[in-house]
Amino acid sequence: MKRLILTRHAKSSWDDPMMPDHDRPLNERGKAAAADLGQWLASRDYIPGEVLCSDALRTRKTFSGIAPALPGTPVLELKPALYHAGPDVMMAVLRHATADVVMMIGHNPGIAEFAQRLVAHPPATPDFQRYPTGATLVVDFDAPDWASVGFGSGVAADFVVPREIVA
Repeated sequence: MKRLILTRHAKSSWDDPMMPDHDRPLNERGKAAAADLGQWLASRDYIPGEVLCSDALRTRKTFSGIAPALPGTPVLELKPALYHAGPDVMMAVLRHATADVVMMIGHNPGIAEFAQRLVAHPPATPDFQRYPTGATLVVDFDAPDWASVGFGSGVAADFVVPREIVA
């Protein structure tokens, strides 16, 4: 059994319109949402052993906000290929994962399409289609390793967006 925690980065700041997209930080709402997501994950025992994270600042800061709530220290791997990646690239990165529970942090529109293509039956919420900032899908795969995981083979175990979390 393999489990993927698929998280879109939390809300980022647009205070400086001249800032390169890759360097945008989280805004205050995003920082709070990341902390809430960490609490939510820990409260449900969704604890990654490995984190595959886009190298953009907002994805790294999302993980920095989540991490304090998690027991232990998952292995963080910054993956430049995940920056604005499409589903096929995301799947290729995932297939090289080694932990049984993996968290992947990325960007729309690729992460929304990736989530939709992973599960056989999507969660019954309009937020799943939009995959807003901070959206997190927990999906289970009956597979011996990540190389065996394919599109449409996942079972959605949980889905949340930060505004649904009562901290």
